Amino acid sequence: MGKLVLVYSLAVLGLAVTCNAATYMVGDNSGWDISTDIDTWAQDKTFSVGDLLMFQYSSSHSVEEVKKEDFHSCNTTNALRTFTNGNTTVSLTNPGTRYFVCGTKLHCLGGLKLRVNVESNQADLPTAAPEAHPGGGAATSQAPSKSENPASAIPTSAGSVYGGRDSAAMASLGFMATLFWVVQV
Repeated sequence: MGKLVLVYSLAVLGLAVTCNAATYMVGDNSGWDISTDIDTWAQDKTFSVGDLLMFQYSSSHSVEEVKKEDFHSCNTTNALRTFTNGNTTVSLTNPGTRYFVCGTKLHCLGGLKLRVNVESNQADLPTAAPEAHPGGGAATSQAPSKSENPASAIPTSAGSVYGGRDSAAMASLGFMATLFWVVQV
């Protein structure tokens, strides 16, 4: 019985940890580059606590997180964080607005900057059941802004997204079922 409790506890913890994150490739296949329209890329996205932003860029760029007052003027003198390795992942850990700019001021002034509004985690909110249609079957919900295919990134007009909340939850449920089967055997 003790093993069963331990297994269920681990499974629930795994579900809680994995079902709340998606990873966005900033700028899709173009990456963090002056040729990328970052404003348009971010326009239709909903970022939540636990999501990750992946910045890929050349040595002529950097990623600097700045305060709101420094965002519009592209001032990096008081940057909160500076990244220069060409492959940066930033975790969105709290709700609120985050500001990122290229450390090359002319690139930033040319539009290479990103404002991200991070929403509270939506996983705790109840979800509605699918509605029945007169012809039978259930209504399909609108496609989420995050991919449900954890196997690869899918570049779309909505952006490249790795994994997603629903795919992680399904993987965790499969993991729980496997653990339950192992304990029973």
